[in-house]
Amino acid sequence: MKKILVLLVMATSTIFAQEVKQVPQISVSGEGKIKVIPDEAKITVSIENTSKEAADAKKANDIVTDKVLKLIKSKGIDAKDFQSQRVNLYQNYDYNTKKKSYVANQTISIHLKDLSKYDDLMMDLVETGINGIQGVEFMSSKIKELEKQARKNALLDAKSKAEDYVSVLNGQKLGKVLLINDNSQTNYPQPIYRGAMKAMAMESDSFSRETLAVGEIEIISNVSVTFVLE
Repeated sequence: MKKILVLLVMATSTIFAQEVKQVPQISVSGEGKIKVIPDEAKITVSIENTSKEAADAKKANDIVTDKVLKLIKSKGIDAKDFQSQRVNLYQNYDYNTKKKSYVANQTISIHLKDLSKYDDLMMDLVETGINGIQGVEFMSSKIKELEKQARKNALLDAKSKAEDYVSVLNGQKLGKVLLINDNSQTNYPQPIYRGAMKAMAMESDSFSRETLAVGEIEIISNVSVTFVLE
């Protein structure tokens, strides 16, 4: 009985070894790159106030927040395109002076879909009493469509490379795809405005000039593709 079992295992292993054959294949990388001029921006502003009493810190913060929200609405920005992100109220203790204070802060994110309103909005935000512009991220309203096209271009580039290699191999041609690995990325231009708010306020009359270089968004799709060689 044991001999029969051993023979059966050996026979099964032999059949399996015969079935697992080395498949001739070729692996190549491909890149698809698309550049587009941004037509939207995401602006993040911060509001912060400190006081000896928690209620006073919150009240001061609420006053500025109210001004910011009313300003955003007055610019015709849809309610779904702005949002409070981080809202905090906490106690701060200074171990040197042995005194405590309370800090209230929050950040508001604004999705600006009309860049022609950018300069006016930035200047008016400064006038509300915000503490800082945390960041500006330029975007494209067609980003999903462009990312899809970049992926297609990357695959076409990979296929073209593979065909170039196979063209010099006698008796072989490119077969089906075995594996695709995708590693796509999008680079957004991000100008920095921290520390520049006072200068902006002092030069408010100069905002009829060109004040912004939005650059380009670079959408890159990188793939590695493994083809069968037939």
